[in-house]
Amino acid sequence: MRKMRIITLLTALIMVGIHVALGLIGFGEEKKIHSVKVGFVYDGDESAPYTYNFVKVQRKLATEDFGARVTTVAKTNIPESEGKEAIQELIDEDCDIIFTCSYGYENVAKQMAKDNPKVQFCQATGDNANDEPLPNYHTFMGEIYQGRYVSGIIAGMKLKEMIDTGVINEEDAKLGYVGAFPYAEVISGYTAFILGVRSIVPTATMDVRYTNTWSSYALEKACARQLIEDGCVIISQHSDTIGPAVACEEAKEQGMDVYHVGYNQSMIDIAPTTSLVSCRIDWSVYIFAAVNAVMNDEIIEKSIEGNIHGNDVGAGFDCGWVSMLDINNLIAAEGTEEAVNAEIDSFKKKQKVVFKGDYTGINPDDESDTINLKKGYIENKNASAPSFHYILKDIVNIKE
Repeated sequence: MRKMRIITLLTALIMVGIHVALGLIGFGEEKKIHSVKVGFVYDGDESAPYTYNFVKVQRKLATEDFGARVTTVAKTNIPESEGKEAIQELIDEDCDIIFTCSYGYENVAKQMAKDNPKVQFCQATGDNANDEPLPNYHTFMGEIYQGRYVSGIIAGMKLKEMIDTGVINEEDAKLGYVGAFPYAEVISGYTAFILGVRSIVPTATMDVRYTNTWSSYALEKACARQLIEDGCVIISQHSDTIGPAVACEEAKEQGMDVYHVGYNQSMIDIAPTTSLVSCRIDWSVYIFAAVNAVMNDEIIEKSIEGNIHGNDVGAGFDCGWVSMLDINNLIAAEGTEEAVNAEIDSFKKKQKVVFKGDYTGINPDDESDTINLKKGYIENKNASAPSFHYILKDIVNIKE
């Protein structure tokens, strides 16, 4: 009897030991989940639609989704030249993960990651994660060319309606685009946009004006106004303020036939008689996954659904990284919603090659560098940051 008691006791001790061991190595309910402090560096504030998309994610992190397990802190209106100081402040405040939200921060962010290996750094729109990679430095961006192309479909259908109803002649099918900088990110976006338009109106052309700043309401509005005065009947933008939308609405009030396609936020409330639609990147998909990975001591790139390229991740409609905002059905052409749904579905099924057709592209920095798009160009094939940087000959006109 005593022998049986000893065996039973040994068995119980062994089972307790196994349970404790499993808990120590992180299995089952014993796995420790950390609290996380999350930092953000913004080049603007919530008055700029681009920054506001990040601010909404920041607020949601600390409320609905993670609650008391996550605290956040942000540095706003930080010029790119002052990024290092802002990042250091977040490090000094014991942030576990830092999101730098403007392309111009990427070099200093990577250097700070090298100097602070215990902190995870995630750079939005960056393209340097895989150049001498660091385990704690990552880049991410939604494949926004997809949203730009679908926006172009919507604009093209409105343009065709204007031609069919005699508002404009076919030879007047000209669009305008307010771009921030002549970067690949901007060029890729407006190229996808005009290709979407031309899938509906093959004769359409587009004038582009650069502001050479990401965020200037007055300058963006002035550029849009100049494009309208030059005969552009639909204006789109890759800039951070509502200036172009306001310019279109004011022009409409003055009797001009002009419409607007926005970015980052719905601008229908700002321009109710001219704003057709907007598209945006949904940054929450990546940010939530990255924070959750840090909370659970996991590798970010192994914790998220998307197109993974080393320490860089991106995706489009298929993973919810890109979304179309409300269509203004009061002014959009008939059949627009059905066309949009069909295009988004083709992206989700990976059936769409946007950068393809009888076009020649010219590198604006080297005119001897050209590309023929008859065989197609696959955007975001090797990275989340856009890479197409050619100007379509005779289709896109850069205005000074």
